[in-house]
Amino acid sequence: MSQENMTVIRGMYESFSKGDVISVLGQMHQHIEWREAENFIYADRSPYRGPQAVLEGVFMRLASEWADFKVMPEEWLDAGNHIVVLGTYSGRHKESSREVRAQFAHIWGVTHGRVVRFQQYTDTKQFADAIA
Repeated sequence: MSQENMTVIRGMYESFSKGDVISVLGQMHQHIEWREAENFIYADRSPYRGPQAVLEGVFMRLASEWADFKVMPEEWLDAGNHIVVLGTYSGRHKESSREVRAQFAHIWGVTHGRVVRFQQYTDTKQFADAIA
C-alpha cells in the first residue's frame, strides 16, 4: 500500500507541474482536509474542506496572484499512509514583482488511494514580504 501512496503523491506533483489541476483535484477525497501553514498568506480559510475549497482558496489564488510559480519536490519520505515531501517554492508576485524562493515540507495523508489530508510548512515571512 505504501508504494501505491507514493505513486499517487508523485503523480499529483507531476500533474501540478503541467498545470493539470483537474488531475490533482481528482486524487483528493471529497472530504479532504487541507491545511496551509499558520500565518501563510492563504491560511485565512484553513482548513479547506473538499477539493472545490482547495481549488478556489489556494490554486486559483496562486494562479491569479503569482507568475512562474513552481513547486519543486526534492526529497520523498515514505511513512506508509503518510508521504512527506520536502522541496522549494519559487515565483514572482504579479502585483509587487517580488520573488520568493522558500523551502517547504508537505505532509500528505492517503487512504485507499485518495488524499484525505494535507499539511503545509513553509517560510511564511517570505511570502508575506513578497505581497507587501
